[in-house]
Parts: sequence; C-alpha cells; structure tokens
Amino acid sequence: MIKGVNLGNWLVLEKWMSPALFAGTTAEDEYYLPTQLSPEVYEARIKIHRSEYITERDFAAIRRIGLNAVRIPVPYFIFGDRPPFIGCIEELDKAFSWAEKYGLGVLIDLHTVPMSQNGFDNGGLSGVCRWSQLPEEVEFVLNVLEKLARRYGHRKGLLGITPVNEPITEPMWSEMNVQKRYPAVDTALAAGSAPNTMEFLRGFYRDAYSRIHPHLAEDKYVIFHDAFRLKDWKEFFAEEKFENVMLDTHQYLMLAEMEGCEQTPDGYLAYIREVCAKDIAEVQEYVDVICGEWCLFNSFATGVDTRGGQSVLNGMDYAKNEETLDAGEKRLLYRQLADAQLTAWQQGAGYFYWSYKLLLDTVNEPEWIGWDSWDLGKCADEGWFPAVG
Repeated sequence: MIKGVNLGNWLVLEKWMSPALFAGTTAEDEYYLPTQLSPEVYEARIKIHRSEYITERDFAAIRRIGLNAVRIPVPYFIFGDRPPFIGCIEELDKAFSWAEKYGLGVLIDLHTVPMSQNGFDNGGLSGVCRWSQLPEEVEFVLNVLEKLARRYGHRKGLLGITPVNEPITEPMWSEMNVQKRYPAVDTALAAGSAPNTMEFLRGFYRDAYSRIHPHLAEDKYVIFHDAFRLKDWKEFFAEEKFENVMLDTHQYLMLAEMEGCEQTPDGYLAYIREVCAKDIAEVQEYVDVICGEWCLFNSFATGVDTRGGQSVLNGMDYAKNEETLDAGEKRLLYRQLADAQLTAWQQGAGYFYWSYKLLLDTVNEPEWIGWDSWDLGKCADEGWFPAVG
C-alpha cells in the first residue's frame, strides 16, 4: 500500500504556504510573481527557495515517519522552455536520487498547465481556466509528459506520472465559484474561461496514456485525477483497455464542509466513514483508487467557518481569531480524524498527505490558527498523525 506525502510548494509555488516568498509584490500566484520582480531578484528568490525548502534531510525524515512515497507537483515549465519561468528539472533529478537512497517511490504530478486547468491559485494562474480550449497548449502538455516519461520511465524510484492535477468540471466550478474566490488580475486574459468538459478529459487521458505508457517500465503507473467526480469514472475504466493505471481522488474535509458536512468531530467522522470510504470502495471495483491529497485541516479546529478552506489571502478576516481547543483536545480531534481517514484510504491503493511542510506562523499570527494541520511534519511531531509502518 502506498503511504506518502506531497512535496507541495517546492517546485510549484502556493502563496498561502509560504507568504514571505511573495513579499514586496501583490502577486497571488506563480504567473504574476516574475512580472513584479526584476529578473535577477526573481531568479535568486526562486533558486534559494528550491535549494532550501526541500533537501536530502527531508527525504530521510519522511522515511523516518514511516512513509514510503512522495508525490512531487511539477510545473509545465519544468524543462525551462517557457520564459520568464525558471525550469526545475535538475531539482527533480536530485529528488529521484534522494528518494532512491531512502527507499521512497516518486509520483510525478503535473500540477499546472498553460492557461490553467482549474483557475485555482495552485493551478498557477488565478481566475483563468482556458487550457483545454487551446489545442496547441494541450499538445505542449502532452510533449512535456512524454519527455518526463522518457527521462524517468525506468528509474527505480518512479511510481508513476499524473498527466494533470485537479482539472475542474462544471459541478466544482460552480460550487467553488472559482472566479469569485480567485479573481483574475487580467479580465481580458480570463475571458472565455470555463470548466473542462468530461468529454475533453476522457480524450486527453487517452492521449496522455498513449504518450506516457510506452516509455514506462512494467511496474510504473499512469494516474488520472478524477476531476472531483470520483464515481463518474467507473464506466470509463470498465470500457478502456488500460494497463497499470490508477484513479486519483482528493478528499478534503473543507470540501465536505462545502457540501454541507456538519462542522463537528462527529460530522467529520460520519462523512469519512459513510461517504469517503464507501465511494472509494465502490470505485476500487473498477480501478485502483489512491487518495492523492487529504489532510487534517477543518473549520472546527480553527474556531471559525473557513467557507471551504478560504484563508486571509481570500479576503477572510481571522485577525481576532483565538484558539478554541487546548493541546489535549486538539490532539484527540486530529488523531480521531487521522485514524478514520487512514482507515478509509485502505479501501483503495493508498494515499499522499498534503503537504509535507509549510512556512506559516500559527503561534504569533492568529489568522493562521489551525492551518498547521496541513503540515505533516508538525502533525507527526505533535502526535496528531500516528506512526505508520
């Protein structure tokens, strides 16, 4: 069973995970950061971040926690061919060497694409979702995937490749109200933005598989994201003749809250057992299912309704927030949620926690109370996340 953690905010930036990286700018995402810094400052800032945020020591620590894999989000400009962005293929090379030294598998996750697949900040360009409407950019992504497969397809440490992270379709597009939650800086650039269609995604996944699979060793996987529609893929995998594929689902309590889950410990536990576990078990009959992103974060522990995980960066005012749980209560809550979710993921092929680390001051800045539960390193240190093995 895969037991892993994401290396989020390393090669793909997310402002909320490390706000200082965006200091001196008004940029909310990776697309606009280089437009507000000189080329020299931008390059220095990015290279220092990449060299310090994740190192060999982190791979040793991940192994010590008891995990056996990492999921590494990478950008579409990984090969350095989309200026002004700086490529990061050398960092991924190093990650493979570290992973293989410490016995960890690597899932390469293409986390961003040109003009975005979802309009989220983590898609690299907030409020814009036009990638699937641009055939030349779809082809660019397929070429990136093929190059990654050629480069790493026979590396011992490779688990597999995810062709695109969290492509959004209509239900989640409306439920999250993407363009209000993530306002576009350039309305002209965002014009025509719309969710991807399931027809497009099915076709893209077939094309991606045909470009990736021939270059992979027999024990490597192509792992498709479910576009937040886990059960809608049963027929697709029943009909297609794929080898070595998995379906990736992302199960967050904050999304459960958006769907009306009661913001109480009992409400969360019921949702995990009665929705998450059952849905994964149902789809597992058709294809191996992995929970590629999940965590302990929830509104009950933060003491405020986060409206689906919205932070101060989304315009929320948590400056007067106070701790509502003492250390013992917090440990009990998080352990209950961790145990329940880890049990649920056993209905499938494994999991990757989001994320390994973040750089927030949850002690001195009350607006970040509760957000440390995204940080697996702290969760393990505090006893919120159980020892696994």
